[in-house]
Amino acid sequence: MKRNAGAALRRTALLGCLAIAGGALIAAASPTAGQHGAMAMDAQQQRLDQLVTNAASAPPGVDPVAWSKIYQPPGNEPTADRIALGRKLYFDTRLSKDGTVSCGTCHDASRGFTDHRNVSEGIGDHLGRRSAPTTMNAALFQSMFWDGRASTLEEQAKLPILNPVEMGHPDAASALAAISGDPAYRDLFQKAYGRAPSYDDLGRAIASFERTLIFLEAPFDRFAAGDAKAMSPAAQRGFALFNGKARCVSCHMINASNPLGTDNLFHNIGVSARKQNFEALAQQALAALQGGSGVDAVDKMALQTDMSELGRFIVTKNRGDIGAFKTEQLRNIGITAPYMHDGSLRTLWDVMDHYNKGGETNPYLDGGIEPLNLSEDEINDVVAFLFSFTDTRFARENETALHEQQAHAARQRPFRDNALAHRRVLPFETRVIGSTGLK
Repeated sequence: MKRNAGAALRRTALLGCLAIAGGALIAAASPTAGQHGAMAMDAQQQRLDQLVTNAASAPPGVDPVAWSKIYQPPGNEPTADRIALGRKLYFDTRLSKDGTVSCGTCHDASRGFTDHRNVSEGIGDHLGRRSAPTTMNAALFQSMFWDGRASTLEEQAKLPILNPVEMGHPDAASALAAISGDPAYRDLFQKAYGRAPSYDDLGRAIASFERTLIFLEAPFDRFAAGDAKAMSPAAQRGFALFNGKARCVSCHMINASNPLGTDNLFHNIGVSARKQNFEALAQQALAALQGGSGVDAVDKMALQTDMSELGRFIVTKNRGDIGAFKTEQLRNIGITAPYMHDGSLRTLWDVMDHYNKGGETNPYLDGGIEPLNLSEDEINDVVAFLFSFTDTRFARENETALHEQQAHAARQRPFRDNALAHRRVLPFETRVIGSTGLK
């Protein structure tokens, strides 16, 4: 169905709030031959050819004026040569110190452009501290990473290559040296930027390629454009809950100028509060940052230490940002599980259970987080609605993920707490009067 997605979205006033990170347990079954379970890089590129067919014009669902004036930075307007260079770099394992991983390892075209892991794994089997967000639609964010430590795709693209637990090159010169023996790169850099290879242009090229990864054509969009049959009755009930009782209207505004459904802000929703002493971590972080608080220092803190759980605080040092993480997009949430910055919520039922009970109590919990009193049927309906945000190019993967999550949720719901959700117990009661109650 051809349509003007921008005009269609203008006809709707769609709001929603679930600060979540994506969703589905697996992507389509595909042969894997890369590191850490990733599809082989050449196979990923073949898959990419099936997904992205027109990278030159504004993608469906994005206002053409906004695309040219906002999402394309001056000096790095996308061209075919820049995109080709960035694509080669994105899938090149030589950009890791030991030649084992590329951007495509953790942002795999066969796995929703993420890796379906709780936390990502880099060179030497090193584990980071955060789940890899999808690179789909990353071009439309106002800041990058879970804590917003990079303001542009260009800046974001350069950091993982130099992080010791991700791709591990000690410096920019080392990363450039790793590809300097490939004569194709000298030609590609010259065509793309009119000069010899540089690390800044490497970041610019990868960002140019990532701007082609726009996936905004979902059943939700057809429904918003007037196709009443595009979403199931359960998803339509979920849509009403999403904008009503489920209180999902604060953080995920969806309209022509904001097609991702995010407020681009940072919130403490209590994900890691059950196991972290935020106050002690904050003091530790402030002491550590006295020795240097640049983006490289913050990048290493975010990926290598327990202070990662402080979220936005390690960027701003603002106490109001302790434990706060970026509101993730709702787009393609069905195929980018697990959820939250630490990948601790395996299914969308876990996400709903977390919100239904009012998150995890902590002194920095966002004021909008409170018990929702949703029934099981209502939770099921909201989940059905969330699966409607997956681009139709991933319809098969989305259906597989839905059935897999349903099966897992039928066996295990570790975050469900009906006493809190239905306000039979208030969050502060156990803390104030103890687990045995009043005597």
